[in-house]
Order: sequence, then structure tokens, then C-alpha cells
Amino acid sequence: MTVTIYDVAREAKVSMATVSRVLNGNPNVKPETRKKVKEVIKRLNYRPNAIARGLASKKTTTVGVIIPDISNLYYSSLARGLDDIAEMYNYQTIITNTDNNPEKERDSFLNLVSKQVDGIVFLGGTINDETIEDIKSSNIPVVICGTSEKDANLPSVNIDYFKAIKEVASHLFDQGAKDVYFVKALYSEQLERHIEDGLKEAYSDYSLPFKEEYTEEVATHYHAGREVFDKLMDSQNVDVFITMSDEAAVGMLHGALDRGISFPNRLQLVSCSNTRLVHMMRPPVTSIAIPLYDIGAVGMRLLTKYMKDEPVDEPNVILPYTIEYRSSTK
Repeated sequence: MTVTIYDVAREAKVSMATVSRVLNGNPNVKPETRKKVKEVIKRLNYRPNAIARGLASKKTTTVGVIIPDISNLYYSSLARGLDDIAEMYNYQTIITNTDNNPEKERDSFLNLVSKQVDGIVFLGGTINDETIEDIKSSNIPVVICGTSEKDANLPSVNIDYFKAIKEVASHLFDQGAKDVYFVKALYSEQLERHIEDGLKEAYSDYSLPFKEEYTEEVATHYHAGREVFDKLMDSQNVDVFITMSDEAAVGMLHGALDRGISFPNRLQLVSCSNTRLVHMMRPPVTSIAIPLYDIGAVGMRLLTKYMKDEPVDEPNVILPYTIEYRSSTK
């Protein structure tokens, strides 16, 4: 039979209110009483009913996490930081994977709301307009990490992508590059726009013409990178590829090696995620080092402030980045 809070109270010879205070970490319990209640909880193998507790307190201590592709290292790195902070603040996470599908994303959001989670974090990706309207009409706190949405007015954690891409592009132009291509990778339309604008400004600073064919949209996986590499190398003059996706970068690098193209003399390659993949490639790939773990961690901490009605000094947090130059660039 299921052990209830009543069973614990009866066995420990205390009130159910005292057991509840012990479970919730309330300091107003005598140490000897707390010890006795915890011993009974352990002996009876009592597990609090999260649903019942949520109905009583109007809090479920659960957080929904919406991820476009959980198999992608970019998103899983964000999720790891988030989950560690969630555990620190005694929240359980419910992770949903949308496969970059707008309908599935909206269904995930509405399903999490129906489960009465205390807050929701979007990790990367482009949030579709219908989901944004659902967010605005709900009373649930939402934070977005590793992405941004124009005019959504949602709390967020990111780096300054415009500044980062302009910095790395300027370095490339200083080294003699002229045709720098940006390979988008479906992470976030708004972030890609920031990156493209930063690249355009770098072109302008060096009095170089920017052409629309200097940007290309691909999926985030290996084969997409390989395909776009072959397409562009066959039709364009390319000095440098900058790509959002480390996995796509692997495909591009392998395409170059199969053609006997050397790095960095003939071609240069830059990624924008700095997951462990860039260290495994040969040559190792230059990358904008986005603090993915920290973005997830800070995003979760920001969400706890909203869930606990704590003051928030800055709803849109910009974290520092570095650029790690490796053998794939000059």
C-alpha cells in the first residue's frame, strides 16, 4: 500500500503539519523532532506526492524545458547547466524535444502549462509566433537561453553575437581574407540576424562588398554541412566558412579534406558553439567560445527569481565570450 503523510505523522507521533514543515525545510522544527521524522520517512520509504503538494501550495517545484534537438551538443550543453542549478534550488525538470517543429513546440508549451509547472525555459531555437502569443496570455514565468526573439520582451540569457562575429571577422580580414561565408544553422532566426549584421559591418569597416550569396541556410547536422560545403565550393570563391553548428562544421571540414584542401592556407573554418567537437577535429577548429553551460545555469537562476517573486535587476543578461583561435584559421 502507498505510504501517506498521515502514516508518517502517526508513526512519528507528530502532526501532519510538522511532517510537512520537515519536508519543506522549514526551520521552525526542533532538531530532535526533525531527526525523528526523517528516520520514519526513511524507514517507511515515504515519497511525497508532488501533485498533491502542488494542489496545496499552488507550486509543483517542477520546471519545463523546451529543446529543439536534445541530441545536439549545443542544446545538451545548455541543458546541463540549467539542470545543475534546478537541482540546487530543489526543482525537478521536465524536458521536451520539439525536433524544430513549430506545432510540436506549441504543443509542448501548452502541455507543460497543463502540468502546472512553475516556470518554463526555452533552450535555443526560433520560437514561433503562436507560441509567443500563448506565452503572453499565460501567467507562467518564461526565460529563453541561447536564443532571442524580436519584440517578444522575454527574459533572456545570451552573449553579444553581433560583437563576437564582428570581432572574429575583423581578425580574418586582417589576415587577408576577402570572401567570408556565414552558414546559418536553424538555431534562432533572430540570433542569425545579429550574426549576419555583425558580419556585414565588418565587411563595411574593411571597405569590402557584402553579397547576399555570402549567407546560406542549412540544418545543424553533419550531412547538411557536407552538402553545403560541396555546393558552395563548386559555385563560389570562398576564403572562410563561419558556421553556427559544430556538427555541420565537421561535415564541412571532412568535405575539404576529401578534396585535398588544406587549412588554413587555402581555406579557413570558424564555428560559433565551441562544444567538444571542435577539439576532436583535425585540425582543431577556431570557435567563438559561447559559455553554454553558464547560459543554461544563469537562465535557470533567473527563472527561479521570477518563480519566487524575487527582484530582477536585469531581465536580459549578456554573458562574456572569448574567441579561441586554433589551427583552422591563420
